Amino acid sequence: MPAVQETVDSLPLLSRTPIAWGREMLADPIALLVDHAFLEKKAANNAMDLLTHWPNDWLPGWVETMTSVARDEAAHLAQVVRILVKRGGRLTRVHKNPYANGLRTMVRKGAGSDETIDRLFVSALIEARSCERFSVLADAASESDDELAGFYKALFSSELGHYRVFLKLAYKLAPRTEVDLRWRLLLEHESRVLASQEPGFRIHSGYPLES
Repeated sequence: MPAVQETVDSLPLLSRTPIAWGREMLADPIALLVDHAFLEKKAANNAMDLLTHWPNDWLPGWVETMTSVARDEAAHLAQVVRILVKRGGRLTRVHKNPYANGLRTMVRKGAGSDETIDRLFVSALIEARSCERFSVLADAASESDDELAGFYKALFSSELGHYRVFLKLAYKLAPRTEVDLRWRLLLEHESRVLASQEPGFRIHSGYPLES
C-alpha cells in the first residue's frame, strides 16, 4: 500500500516497527483484538475527558473536535468487538496499558495550559504510534488474513486524522518555539517507553516475541 506507506514515513516517530512484529501479533489475533478493543474504549474516554478540559481561554472548535474524536473511537470499538465476537473471543474485565501509562508520566499535572499541551501530545503520540502499528499489521495480515488486513488499513486514515487534530490544538496553546521543544522531548520519551515494553499480543507491545 504505497500511499499509506508514504504517510507512515512522514510520521515524526523516532523508531519504526519491523514487519516481523506484525507477523508475530497475528499468531494470536484474539488476544490482539481484545487489547485493541480496550485501546479504542480508552481513546473514546480520553476524548470525552478532554471535552471539558479546555485551556484557560476558550478555544473555538474544542468541544466539537473532542466530540467528533470520541464518536470515531466509539465506532472503532464497535468494529473491533464485532470482529472479536465473530471469531469466538470476548472482552476481559481488566486491561492494563503500560505504554500509555509510561507516556503520561511526562504530563505536567496542575500546570494549566502546560498540562493541556502535554495531554494533547500524549494523545497525539498514541494515535501516531497506533497508525504506524496498524500499517504494519495491515501489511502482515495481507499475507494470511484478508479481513484484518482490510480492517487495519481502513483504520489508518481515521487515526492519522486524530493525531493531526491533537497536534494542531497543542500548537494553539503556546508560542511555537516552546511547543516545538516540548514536542521533541515527548517524541524522545515515546521512543524510550516503546523500547521498554515487554513483548506480548498488544498493539503497543515490545518486539520480538522470539529471542
